[in-house]
Amino acid sequence: MAQAALINNDEKIVRPVANFSPSLWGDSFHSFSVDNQVAEKYGQEIETLKEETRSMLGAACERSLAEKLNLIDTVERLGLAYHFEKQIEDMLDEIYKEDPNFEGHEYNDLYTCALQFRMLRQHGYNISPKIFSRFQDANGKFKESLSLSNDAKGLLSLYEASHVRIHGEDILEEALAFATAHLESATPHLKSPLSKQVMHALEQSLHKSIPRVETRYFISIYEEEELKNDVLLRFAKLDYNLLQILHKQELSQVSRWWKDLDFVTTLPYARDRAVECYFWTMGVYAEPQYSQARVMLAKTIAMISIVDDTFDAYGIVKELEVYTDAIQRWDISQIDRLPDYMKISFKALIDLYEDYEKELSTDGRSYVVHYAKERMKEIVRNYFVEAKWFIEGYMPPVSEYLNNALATSTYYLLTTTSYLGMKSAAREDFEWLATNPKILEANVTLCRVVDDIATYEVEKGRGQIATGIECYMRDYGVSTEVAMEKFQEMAEIAWKDVNEGILRPTPVSTEILTRILNLARIIDVTYKHNQDGYTHPEKVLKPHIIALLVDSIEI
Repeated sequence: MAQAALINNDEKIVRPVANFSPSLWGDSFHSFSVDNQVAEKYGQEIETLKEETRSMLGAACERSLAEKLNLIDTVERLGLAYHFEKQIEDMLDEIYKEDPNFEGHEYNDLYTCALQFRMLRQHGYNISPKIFSRFQDANGKFKESLSLSNDAKGLLSLYEASHVRIHGEDILEEALAFATAHLESATPHLKSPLSKQVMHALEQSLHKSIPRVETRYFISIYEEEELKNDVLLRFAKLDYNLLQILHKQELSQVSRWWKDLDFVTTLPYARDRAVECYFWTMGVYAEPQYSQARVMLAKTIAMISIVDDTFDAYGIVKELEVYTDAIQRWDISQIDRLPDYMKISFKALIDLYEDYEKELSTDGRSYVVHYAKERMKEIVRNYFVEAKWFIEGYMPPVSEYLNNALATSTYYLLTTTSYLGMKSAAREDFEWLATNPKILEANVTLCRVVDDIATYEVEKGRGQIATGIECYMRDYGVSTEVAMEKFQEMAEIAWKDVNEGILRPTPVSTEILTRILNLARIIDVTYKHNQDGYTHPEKVLKPHIIALLVDSIEI
């Protein structure tokens, strides 16, 4: 928030000025024309390569465990798994059933052991990390011989596996510390592409990264591999480019919608981040069947950003009270109560949800919009509490702060909205989500505390006292560093809850749960090194947006 808005005696309103940087992208995404011939050519070749890959996966059933796992891992990392979901699921199921306790001799190979553990966990199998005890000495420490064996690939596999840990898995905490230390010291002595992979992983673990970002990166790494499979590599490049055409079309649609609203002119106090909003949705789901879902989610993120900035960077209490009430009533006739500048976003908000209802009524799913609307009303109520605290100079106890701030993290709203355009999301899924299950609470907490750490200095500079870090420092009489560490610890706990929440048996489908996991991953990437990559995308998100939405891969 910016400096408190004041009303002096002659009712002249002094408004805060947030000074957000303008969009990095201008009009560059507004128009996009598809070269149908190229798209068609890609599509035809992809069909052939898809069949070849299907046969490859089928034939792998006769191969060794390491070969099977390697093939599945490569297909997943190249971004091709969505073509073979059932086949991959069946293969992993068979691997799990054949040896659920990892008793086979192949597990003496650290690389294979860790790869299998990570992949089965990521697919929801609750397997025990005790399998790593064979790599520990009598004192429960990982054997130093592992680091001397030049098995950087095995250590990298162990490092990646440690990120799927849940509560009480001390062996994986040990694994993370051990693998990190040894990989850091080994990096200067490794050859490319392994050295690049290790440096990349230490910067961003695979499990906590945005899948589409990792796909783009892995294609370039895989190309350098001596033992690469040319069929898979070509398939991945073509598939990446073909899917990118669809993403560019969607972004162009969102950009034009945004430009038509003309908020940049009419509401200059707000952030202009439509492109970043669309990028966020690609983190939630990049596959072609989620096209409608991405567009709906991108529009909602852009809209909530406007509402947030209205509370945070412009409105005064009197106005915000009426604005909050009007949104609770959700009735266009309330518009006349609002000051002119608020009428603009209020009308746009009501119109947007009406559009959703119309669009979803063709599938008989318009009823799901109600759930998203309720979350929108909830976040607005909580924004108002926050704004009031700020303007009145009230610093709540940290428990009261968090109680309110979980909703303003936007993640209750965004998770619910992410299901709107998913044809498979049924009433039961929305009802389940409305109960705030543990995995959702974890995700919302993760978003809140990571955001609080990243924005603390900026908000403090604006004179805001009711920040999570400040409240914690005051309540517990600790330094900024200690409060930051505590919030970091809360993020770690939340990640374990998210990881636990995807393990079977699950209350809803994996498809539904994966959206929650992916929303957590976006936080890890967007707030890397405690930077607010949404408000200041130039350092953090810009390179990813260029890789995913500007540059195609050379074929």
